[in-house]
Amino acid sequence: MILTAHQPVYLPWLGLFHKIAIADLFCFFDIVQYQRKDYNNRNKIKTGNGELWLSVPVESKGHLNKNVSEILIVQDNWAKKHLKTIELNYKKAPFFQNYFPELQSILINNSKYTLGSLNLKLLEYFMECLNINTPIIKASDHSFNGSGSDLVLDMCIKLGADNYIFGEQGKNYADVDAFKEKKIIVEFQNYTHPIYNQVGRPFLPYMSIVDLLFNEGERGYDILMSNNIGQI
Repeated sequence: MILTAHQPVYLPWLGLFHKIAIADLFCFFDIVQYQRKDYNNRNKIKTGNGELWLSVPVESKGHLNKNVSEILIVQDNWAKKHLKTIELNYKKAPFFQNYFPELQSILINNSKYTLGSLNLKLLEYFMECLNINTPIIKASDHSFNGSGSDLVLDMCIKLGADNYIFGEQGKNYADVDAFKEKKIIVEFQNYTHPIYNQVGRPFLPYMSIVDLLFNEGERGYDILMSNNIGQI
């Protein structure tokens, strides 16, 4: 069984969906500590003036002692601002109306969610849009022990993984020998970002998945997997 995992991120980029698509099981790793100025609560879209960060405001009190799944969202008008900004910059994209209404519904109803559960709801919606059917489990529903590479290894053992796909940054901390001892094959994602039709020039890579969906619609899956099918 091929397993991969990733911490909750807001409006993820294409590479995360590639990693999920080539796995047999995805673990939504919502037991990691919330990180400020990371992708837990923000991501980028394209505007006429270049890239723009959209950030979800969160309750900062005690965040150093909380996992992402426990982080509360500040209840102000941030969702309306995000939606207005997205609409302003993508309303001329050919597939904007195919996806915007459901995205709008999820964000407007954000009071139902913690940051972790909001990110999970968005991830599930985008996977549905891309026809990616890899099953999802939450780390918070299990008891994984250790830290860093040891924590990932414990997860692999308890979930019965034969292979584990790290992100590219996993090379900086993965104890490959420890995985070999447990007969678990380790691979590192090496994602080649595709170029696709995008409103406005020049082309900007590493945008949120909404950029691909609004611009390319149902072709999104084939595009994000292009040059990457079967590739780690």
